[in-house]
Amino acid sequence: MAIDPVAFTIPWLNVTVYWYGIFVVSGILAAAWITSLEVKRRGGKPEHVWDGLTYAMIGGIIGARLWYVANDILGGNPRYLEQPLRIINIKEGGLHFYGGILFGALAVYWYARQQGVDMWLIADSTAPSLLIGQAIARPANYINQELYGPPMDLPWGIRIDQYHRIPPWTDLSRYPVETTYFHPTFAYEMIWNFLAGGALLWIARRYEEKLKPGTILAGWFVLAGIGRVIIETWRPDQPRIPGTAISWTRLVSALMALLGTLWLLVRYDVIHLPSVTLGPERYYLPATDEADEVDEAEESQETDA
Repeated sequence: MAIDPVAFTIPWLNVTVYWYGIFVVSGILAAAWITSLEVKRRGGKPEHVWDGLTYAMIGGIIGARLWYVANDILGGNPRYLEQPLRIINIKEGGLHFYGGILFGALAVYWYARQQGVDMWLIADSTAPSLLIGQAIARPANYINQELYGPPMDLPWGIRIDQYHRIPPWTDLSRYPVETTYFHPTFAYEMIWNFLAGGALLWIARRYEEKLKPGTILAGWFVLAGIGRVIIETWRPDQPRIPGTAISWTRLVSALMALLGTLWLLVRYDVIHLPSVTLGPERYYLPATDEADEVDEAEESQETDA
């Protein structure tokens, strides 16, 4: 049964709140909370996470939209070239997670440089939460009846009404609404992301003393990339590279997985590349206020002596 995408309205403010927004914001807040815990565990200041969240959200929204538009154009759809003003019409839908990550990361990098925060620490702390936050937001796709795969006969298939279908499943004589069920692709990705994010959190704690900065981030590249390469099997809505059956997203995901794997192999000296460094040996942690007070107290005692 279809769920109304409108969660509630506030008539006197003329405000409509959608379930999509609720799930997405919940995912963002959960990701920020997990990141703040990870930053604190590594010796950083969690307040930097919350202060930088605004920059990340602004950059993320812009990047998610631009990536979606570019992906659509590369796939051969000319609508945004013919009507450029549609690019800023986010209400019609169209955000891509990878663009949000890229531009959000650039915004956070700028913030971190301004505040003197170690970007490696932020990146490793954020990587697992990105997967978990995305998973929390995925039920919004069910409500919007999007990100589904081809028809299936398995028990967990979902119905998609005629207004949310893409060709060739718009032919109701061949694919009746009452008896046609589709792969819940968003659910597959949600499950993968929870497992992958949980695995990265476990690894970060289990091998805390052995991991070098950048390891968890590289792990995100590997797991997020592999997961999306698999999920793209059931994503017929994704624009394809012209003349092929491969989507642009699958290509980028495969490159991500390869980059992450190479990163780990070089980082731990399995592969030796001359003059290539992929991060420091430990995080940069500025002296805390408490540490400063201890140092001043010790200096005072030495002076008195």
